[in-house]
Amino acid sequence: MPMAQLLEAAGVFQPEEMALLTRVFVATCRKLENNCDREQRASRIIANYQLGIRDEAELIELSRQPLGR
Repeated sequence: MPMAQLLEAAGVFQPEEMALLTRVFVATCRKLENNCDREQRASRIIANYQLGIRDEAELIELSRQPLGR
């Protein structure tokens, strides 16, 4: 599911919020990533944002860490 669809399903986001989340998603793309990996990463970015993390650099750093940290 593309990032835009996950954002839409997660709730109402303002255009600037969607732009931030999309930038984080693009910044954390990895080579040889499959659709499942992309969806998990997108969901994690959204979840961290919904938990109150608004700093772009922090969202990027958290999104690059392995799951479970």
